[in-house]
Amino acid sequence: MSLSSILLHDRPHHVRQYFDELGIAGFIITRGDEYLGEYVAPYAERLAWLTGFTGSAGLAILLKDKGCVFSDGRYTVQMAEQAPSDLWDTQHSGQHPPREWLSCNAQELIIGYDPRLVSYNELMSWQTDGVTFLPLAQNPIDLAWEDQPAAPSGNIHHHPLIYTGQSSLEKRHHIAETLRASQQFAMVIADCTSLAWLLNIRGDDIAMTPIAHAYGILYSDGTVDVFADANRFIDAPEDSGIHLLAPTALPERLNALAGKTVRLDPAVTPIWFNVCLENAHAHISHAADLCALPKAVKNGTEQDGNKHAHELDGIALARFLYWLEHHGAGHRETELAAKLEFFRALVPEYKGPSFETISAAGPNGAFPHYRAEIGKDRILENNSVYLVDSGAQYPFGTTDITRTVWIGPDEPSQSLKQAFTAVLKGHIAISRQHFPLGLPGHRLDSFARSALWNIGLDFDHGTGHGIGSYLSVHEGPQSISVAPRPTGLVPGMILSNEPGYYSVGEYGIRIENLLLVKESTLRSPRGTFLEFETLTFTPIDQRLIESSLLSPEEVQWVNDYHAQVKQRLLPILEEDLHPWLHTSCAPLSER
Repeated sequence: MSLSSILLHDRPHHVRQYFDELGIAGFIITRGDEYLGEYVAPYAERLAWLTGFTGSAGLAILLKDKGCVFSDGRYTVQMAEQAPSDLWDTQHSGQHPPREWLSCNAQELIIGYDPRLVSYNELMSWQTDGVTFLPLAQNPIDLAWEDQPAAPSGNIHHHPLIYTGQSSLEKRHHIAETLRASQQFAMVIADCTSLAWLLNIRGDDIAMTPIAHAYGILYSDGTVDVFADANRFIDAPEDSGIHLLAPTALPERLNALAGKTVRLDPAVTPIWFNVCLENAHAHISHAADLCALPKAVKNGTEQDGNKHAHELDGIALARFLYWLEHHGAGHRETELAAKLEFFRALVPEYKGPSFETISAAGPNGAFPHYRAEIGKDRILENNSVYLVDSGAQYPFGTTDITRTVWIGPDEPSQSLKQAFTAVLKGHIAISRQHFPLGLPGHRLDSFARSALWNIGLDFDHGTGHGIGSYLSVHEGPQSISVAPRPTGLVPGMILSNEPGYYSVGEYGIRIENLLLVKESTLRSPRGTFLEFETLTFTPIDQRLIESSLLSPEEVQWVNDYHAQVKQRLLPILEEDLHPWLHTSCAPLSER
């Protein structure tokens, strides 16, 4: 009997049937795949298959008599709606971490996990007295999921120097110097975005994120083993130092590292690698992925490419917002998302979305990562709020933008305008901030929240994340968040700036631009200071702004920003839309 015909309610039972055979009393399943990526192919949607929860972050613990699903503040409402409440408890992973639930519910039990799907750091975060964790050679979900899709094996192509600005050989030699200085013989690369950046390759194994599923081992002489079928490459590797090996050769190559010091990042590498290297009697050095920081610091070519991407995206968004203002009311959320996709696709360089568009009308905007589905989506009504969070992939850059728009002839309520303006004040505070070189992003986060806090409001997600360059729309190691991540901000990094506010049952508000970190014009006796350059050029809906709540400096920022939007877009936007753009970008004092 195919499990495609078995109800969601029956799937936990089918997984539990394998527990005794595997010698476990419970199982932990994470959201990620064998490469621990945020975005996964259909075959790896194990968490969604088991629980019904489709968010991009989370895990589930399944015991013989109960289960619990965990995710962060973006998904607390979605978890409760999607995971059947008679089968699953749901918990905010930050407020009630899995370790606490295990301590209360799994004492003296053996809990299995798939070592290919779990990092060392994640396993350590679950540890609690009285619970034994067992790595499994077989995943009980894969055993139960009879109609599980096949893993992708798409094409891999060379990403040219005109977009990367630096050859793979240069990148590898630079990182190899660090390996030699650290007396490390090799580094395991399990993050597909790191491998894509290092080798100047892109792939199509994941929708909307142009990566190829493969592992790599970089050696201290600058050569690299890549474990992917050679017939997947539609053009030759960039240089002779890139050695293509079959995926089945990986265990043998790990065994060959016996006695050597091998670097691996415990946050982004499956613990399976630890097990293999320990069995081979290699010396493991837990340290950060050496590709992560240089990948995050865009070179001049990448910076220029991202600026060009945002200009093209600005045209698409202007066309969409014009259409939305005149024709949006009465359309369904999925139709609105398709219309935005239509306008983006008019650009020849457009490669596709960078993530699934969040098209949220009215109260659906209160779910920060809402997903509209045909047949279940809401109609956009007059005199309501519409939130659209979307992004695009171009071969020279990746975009991510959110706008919150008022639809209809009536005036928004004063409470709505007050909340929107508080979000805007936080957005402006981040955009205008000067800060010392190397300041960790978490020390900026409260600037985005201060105006909201002053009226008793807040938001339960980060303020900003890193952005790839024709790679993942969510990239580390930098961020602006309450989480105290230590990575300091340096010139060349690109981050989002997206404070928000979400009133459950009413609306959601988020304003997002992308920012480039650059050296500040401010000169200080204490050393180099930094500032942000805004890359996104799309009007902010002034109908939702209560200008009396803005300081003169904040009013000036809004006016200056809209003047830049006009300057960038007018020369390349069709003349029919010029009157709308002039009105949308008029100085606040003239409205």
